[in-house]
Amino acid sequence: MTPHGYRRLILTRHAKSAWDDPTLDDHDRPLNDRGRRSARALGDWMASRGYEPEEVLCSSSARTRETWSVIAGAPLEVRPSVRIEPSLYQAGPDRMLAVLKTATQPTVMMLGHNPGISELAALLPAHPPVDPEFRRYPTAATLVVDFQIDDWREVQPRQGSVKDFIRFDGRN
Repeated sequence: MTPHGYRRLILTRHAKSAWDDPTLDDHDRPLNDRGRRSARALGDWMASRGYEPEEVLCSSSARTRETWSVIAGAPLEVRPSVRIEPSLYQAGPDRMLAVLKTATQPTVMMLGHNPGISELAALLPAHPPVDPEFRRYPTAATLVVDFQIDDWREVQPRQGSVKDFIRFDGRN
């Protein structure tokens, strides 16, 4: 939960997806085993840190929806409203920011795709995290960034304060 005058964004790239069926449309690709392990670890990490989204804005792709489904299996205390947002599929940072500005809850999780999500992640904080993988934003990478605003419609580039950045490779 965030205090009045603050908004928190949990910005997550989908976990690793399967490529074993070449006939499957990109939008319909599910997670692979490594991706499911990463998403499970991410959900546990979020629960352990108290990063509890009250609203989830999720791309309509199978891999982002499955990433959220696995994360939601973690012992989170808050059960957020979930909005499947088709315009987040392969969206650029401007579109993602426009969708974020429609959010209604103080703590929002957005799940999307590269390159748009890495570009949005680089755009939002005043000072990006010091991590060699931040610009690449690998699968299951997650940025937690706070804003001193009262409403998501006020969010602007270079306005956020980084609280955390983590990545999971699903190999452990």
